[in-house]
Amino acid sequence: MSTDHQKYSTENQADAIRRYAVARDIEIVRTYADAGKSGLKMEGRDALKQLIDDVQAGVADYSMVLVYDVSRWGRFQDADESAYYEYICKRAGITVEYCAEQFDNDGSPVATIVKGVKRAMAGEYSRELSAKVFAGQGRLIEKGFRQGGPAGLGLRRMLIDEHGARKGELRAGEHKSIQTDRVILVPGPKDEVAVVQGIYEAFVHQGKSEQDIADDLNRRGVKTDLGRPWTRGTVHQILVNEKYAGDNVWNRQSFKLKQKRVRNAPETWIRSQDAFEAIVARDLFDAAHSIISARSFRLTDDEMLHSLRALYEARGLLSGLVIDEADGLPSSSAYSNRFGSLLRAYSLVGFRPDRDYEYVEINRMLRRRYPEILGEVLGGFRDSGSIVGQDGDDQLIVNGEFNASVVIVRCASTPTGLLRWRLRFDTSLRPDITIVVRMDPGNREPLDFFLFPRLDVASQRLRLAEENGLSLDAYRFESLDYLYEMAAPVRFAEAA
Repeated sequence: MSTDHQKYSTENQADAIRRYAVARDIEIVRTYADAGKSGLKMEGRDALKQLIDDVQAGVADYSMVLVYDVSRWGRFQDADESAYYEYICKRAGITVEYCAEQFDNDGSPVATIVKGVKRAMAGEYSRELSAKVFAGQGRLIEKGFRQGGPAGLGLRRMLIDEHGARKGELRAGEHKSIQTDRVILVPGPKDEVAVVQGIYEAFVHQGKSEQDIADDLNRRGVKTDLGRPWTRGTVHQILVNEKYAGDNVWNRQSFKLKQKRVRNAPETWIRSQDAFEAIVARDLFDAAHSIISARSFRLTDDEMLHSLRALYEARGLLSGLVIDEADGLPSSSAYSNRFGSLLRAYSLVGFRPDRDYEYVEINRMLRRRYPEILGEVLGGFRDSGSIVGQDGDDQLIVNGEFNASVVIVRCASTPTGLLRWRLRFDTSLRPDITIVVRMDPGNREPLDFFLFPRLDVASQRLRLAEENGLSLDAYRFESLDYLYEMAAPVRFAEAA
């Protein structure tokens, strides 16, 4: 069950199952309960995983599994998944009984049809609920309320009540506790606001590039909101984020029904203009946006290729990293989107990269991304209330309780088009948890994450595919929110 406020609370289910067992003289010897967990995927369903493992390993000390109703296996979007788990039990000689259903699970055609319908209904319920939640969140965005995420440099999260009165600023890791309260963005400290405004002024009025601005900030000892040095990418994110002009934008990415996270087209984003107090004038923001857009969207194919050819003649080689570092040139992703792939763009200007060089460039790009991703992990821990330190550059120490290391794994494609990730564990570090960041096929953004405890690391090398089976995918997560939540300290009152 995912919430206490419904008939499916674990207590209500347990009471119904006990009454069912007493009426039929059945002895309950073990209970598996996943409290507060979504039934959309197996991730986080530790109790259900344990039940399946016990049954498959032949260590189950029971001959029957009592389930409240058909939907308690899960509201999977593939109805066959819940049927599969029931089949595993039956194959091991363990019967399954449903305590709140109006049919006997006796294998008859009627029972089979009813279970199929109920499994489909369970998945449809989740789809309908997802649509309702999405619509509700969209309305809150349109009203100017913030829907999660850190405020960013120069901004702070302000808690307001149902009448719009300000209640106080939320620090990192703090969240609203009253359902009718909302969160808005307000200008932060004056020195941070000045940094943001200075970035826009330098970019628009002084004609400086993102890299020039980053270099200048680093020379002056100015840090980002996460306490890290500036890069071209972090400056770029400041210049394109509409919240600095006071706009509330949502749905850039979506993670509906626990499926893979996707980037949405700009026309599907939900916007509320002038929702917050702007710290950058509208005309200044629009000017910066126009300059950035002009790099690619206003260029013809021939103009983009002419610039790329000139870069190739000047440098003697091309790569995504070389293109991204070149001032006045569209980004490598712009070339990839316009021409289908970077290799296609390379061929049109006469460049033929060898495979080894491409491999080296990808690794070099990932090494540049590592500090950014590491900073995001640090920020995630800190936003959840954890205290995180670093043991050198390689390990994180969380709350003084456990250490973790972050490993980025590049994506490679086989000759048949299959995706593979080759992972190498650094056994010299021996972290308690290895956070594996699997990159997307373009090796530009994280695709998903694996969390491997030290006790379960059996070898130095591991090869991951798109689908790996339960033995490996049990460690896979769409985001690191679960890890941050698990590590977060819990305050409790001390008894006198």
